[in-house]
Amino acid sequence: MSTAALKLYDQDFYAWTQEQAKLIKIKAFEKLDMANLLEEVESMGKHEKRELANRLIVLLMHLLKWKYQPARQCKSWKLTIKEQRNELKYHLKENPSLTNPDTFGEAVAHAYSVAILKAAEERNLDEDMFPQTCEWTINQLLDDDFLPR
Repeated sequence: MSTAALKLYDQDFYAWTQEQAKLIKIKAFEKLDMANLLEEVESMGKHEKRELANRLIVLLMHLLKWKYQPARQCKSWKLTIKEQRNELKYHLKENPSLTNPDTFGEAVAHAYSVAILKAAEERNLDEDMFPQTCEWTINQLLDDDFLPR
């Protein structure tokens, strides 16, 4: 790998990606910028995992509001729940390894703790009113017909 590749990575990321793709296509592996390629591949995986958590945060926040403020339930909350489920299902279809119980469970645990804070802040509620661990199963979270009572 040359210093030109490193310079290109820092100055024009898109051009760097195209150059790396070209080198892979022609099997010029010795010319690849392996350190930055490794970093980028790892980053891509982390991005997909963050996307899962972000979708879960919004879904869980709205499910919490739905259950713990039944008098304020509205069409907007229901549509947000539906939207997030659709996006989650699509994301999981595109990244099936994220359905691994350990990976998904870790994402739910993280997302739930954030969702509690967001729901409490948005609705001016005490965060202690919510259970400290998610009370819904993965199947319930993804079930289009499930709304907590």
